[in-house]
Amino acid sequence: MAAMRIEIWADVVCAWAYIGKRRLEKALAGWDGPPVEVAWRPFRIDPTAPPRATPLEELYRDPMVDDALRACAPHLTPAQNRVRVSAVAAAEGLGPRWGAAWRADSGDAHRLIALAGETGGAPLQDAVAERVLKAHWIDAADIGDPAVLAAVARDAGFAEGPALLATGAGRALVAERLLTGKARGVRTSPTLVAHGRALAGAQAPEAVRGFLADAAAHPPRPVPAEVERLRLAESLLTARDPLGALTLLRPLLDEHGGDRGVRLLAARAYYASAQLNRARATLERLVADHPDDSYARHLLGRTLHRQNDAGAARHLTLAAAMTPALG
Repeated sequence: MAAMRIEIWADVVCAWAYIGKRRLEKALAGWDGPPVEVAWRPFRIDPTAPPRATPLEELYRDPMVDDALRACAPHLTPAQNRVRVSAVAAAEGLGPRWGAAWRADSGDAHRLIALAGETGGAPLQDAVAERVLKAHWIDAADIGDPAVLAAVARDAGFAEGPALLATGAGRALVAERLLTGKARGVRTSPTLVAHGRALAGAQAPEAVRGFLADAAAHPPRPVPAEVERLRLAESLLTARDPLGALTLLRPLLDEHGGDRGVRLLAARAYYASAQLNRARATLERLVADHPDDSYARHLLGRTLHRQNDAGAARHLTLAAAMTPALG
């Protein structure tokens, strides 16, 4: 029986990610369903963190930061919320010391976790994720420091990890996975995804077990990887991220550049990102190959109009004649 993949979309600098990991482990300890495979996926709760870590104590003294943190738990002060989270962590067996000391950029930690998965599969990835979380939340280490991540990798049995990080490996992989999470609607760290279903937040083990049972009982119909990628790219375009859509489309353009749907979606993304010359070239070829495609002709007309090209009117008029709703 094929294993059901459980994806944990989380940021290692999110306390609930570590708590959620423990709760998932407790849920799986009593799991009697199909075999599962846990995969870590990146999420960023603080994408503007500086490249060099800064002490969190300094940050907490900033009144603007204090106001922003109140959004996490409106009924508590940020200090009270930290005490609450510490108590929850202790109840999950995390500690005895608990609490981050650094505002660290988690980008390299995400790369290390992703590379561990690519190199050694789920067991190695889980070992690295566990040690990254421990370094940040229990050891109060700076996980933005290459030396700290090197020690984490070695302790997890990922000896080649530091050298891979030093080469910049994993950047494109993490960037693409962040876009994939955005396209799938992941908005919270942690979020569990299994069989296309999502459970947001660090839920209790009983809730996690129920979620997994429901997911296992409703396996999705298999979808070709190329179709899934196309759908994700379209979701990003709908979410007004045309550059992200183009990033996900790149492999499809390389391998299926003649596909009508791929070309049209790329043209829409070029147009939405103001890459008008690329949009025009793509649409002109589409219209030449499919002169009855009223939408492609309409978008070509709009592109030419933005370029102040007199040829716009002819395409807009023909598109409206073929499909009046485009008029």
